Amino acid sequence: MEDTAQPAHDEGSILTRLREFVRHNKEFERFWKFAVVGTIGAVIDFGTFTLLNAAGWLDNIRLSLPFGAVVTGLGISGTIAFVLAIFSNFIWNRYWTYPDSRSKPVVGQLVTFFAINVVGILIRLPILELLSRPFSVLVSRIVPSIGAEVHVWLGESAAWALAVVIVLFWNFFVNRYVTYNDVN
Repeated sequence: MEDTAQPAHDEGSILTRLREFVRHNKEFERFWKFAVVGTIGAVIDFGTFTLLNAAGWLDNIRLSLPFGAVVTGLGISGTIAFVLAIFSNFIWNRYWTYPDSRSKPVVGQLVTFFAINVVGILIRLPILELLSRPFSVLVSRIVPSIGAEVHVWLGESAAWALAVVIVLFWNFFVNRYVTYNDVN
């Protein structure tokens, strides 16, 4: 008697092919290393950002910039945290994610990496400054039973997280094709 049942998809085969793709695709490996480095940088960034805000040292600072823009202590805390993360990320990416990128002089590569990340700061600052308060208000409406300080902290943290995700994509693609363009 002939078997007329449709053959089941061989999930093991699909998973095996996916594992082989990941194992043998250099760019995919670099992406995951970049993501790990980014996670380390995010921990440094968020930890510094949170500590500076909790300490309150920058709370009374308000800088007026051209075109009516204002940077508060929150934006300065975010910038300091971001710069520390930049240095950590550069070191990890140069020596672990892209070890074959060291054909370029370290100073030139750091300047390029830093310049690209300065644009990241310029993307990040408006997100922090413009969305922290609305996110805090949203949290206070969703969970009114927690204190106002927690609403503010959660709003600032949500704005920070959104900024990190947006700037992550900027950093990955531009650094891959500019800072680390000597890697095949």
